[in-house]
Amino acid sequence: MSKDAPSENAENTTGATGKTGPEPSRRFCVAPMMDWTTPQYRYLARLLSRHTLLYTEMVTTGALIHGDTERFLHHNPAEYPLALQLGGSDAGELAHCARLAEQFGFSEVNLNVGCPSDRVQNNMIGACLMGHPDKVAEAVSAMIAATSLPVTVKHRIGINGRESWDDLCEFVDKVSAAGCRTFIVHARIAVLEGLSPKENRDVPPLKYDWVYRLKQKYPHLEIIINGGIKTFEECHEHLEHTDGVMLGREAYHNPWLLAGVDSEFFGDEAPTASRHDALRAMYPFIESELERGVFLSHISRHLLGLFHGIPGGRQFRRYISENAHKSGAGLEVIQTALEKVREPAQPVLTEATASA
Repeated sequence: MSKDAPSENAENTTGATGKTGPEPSRRFCVAPMMDWTTPQYRYLARLLSRHTLLYTEMVTTGALIHGDTERFLHHNPAEYPLALQLGGSDAGELAHCARLAEQFGFSEVNLNVGCPSDRVQNNMIGACLMGHPDKVAEAVSAMIAATSLPVTVKHRIGINGRESWDDLCEFVDKVSAAGCRTFIVHARIAVLEGLSPKENRDVPPLKYDWVYRLKQKYPHLEIIINGGIKTFEECHEHLEHTDGVMLGREAYHNPWLLAGVDSEFFGDEAPTASRHDALRAMYPFIESELERGVFLSHISRHLLGLFHGIPGGRQFRRYISENAHKSGAGLEVIQTALEKVREPAQPVLTEATASA
């Protein structure tokens, strides 16, 4: 088992636990990603890194207020530090949900001002809010008044029609005047008509220099850079100009990358020695999830990248893909899949192995 793994007896909690501790470090973060940064992925990520700040999927204010609040806020205390990302624009509703974030034990509450999908635009959620900085400022002010948690904003550098440097500075000026001190900046504009959400992650060019310029212009603010970052070398380059980095798809598809974060960026010992150890440390959690009715396939899909590039990794993925969805599938599917990957005698945690 990995050293200092989350307790096997840690309860999956949705109860009101209060603030979890001091403000988390944002030096290295994993981005909120719909359908990906679920509690099952986050548990694995926390086994690999103690210090990485994790984010939930975006949860809309409407879902929390009118839906199954406890289900949407369900998480395990082993995941801390953990930030809740909210989607919404109504100041009162966001304030209410910020209070819920604190009651349920989250470490931060973040407002999504970056999602470009049509569905959220129609509800005045996400990147379209970059065209309404006063509305974002009003929401941020209400959230700050409602909670002692840090309130942060994740946004683009602009949207089509409002994509100039002056537009970006107007947004930061107004939102920071409302009390926000942390801006997580995806270094692309969002094109709200004509591009799909997937295309918006790749087609608009990255402008890292704009994020660097934000930090130069607003040295008193915490500026975290996001967008297209894949390697530790790139992270270190960005950290020369910003306060933190946020990785998304790379941290999901190649989760073993996280196993090098604590030593590389925080000067701390890696919490697990091998991919095999990390997966075995997941077993009690997997069993507890199965006991509460979660399908194995909803857990196993987040494990598929763990042995990326490793001999036997393809067989590992294939066995899980062919068997995890079957009726009654349990932990034995994961155990059998693991047997298909040879365990190294002396694993070395370097970026080379993390990115293999």
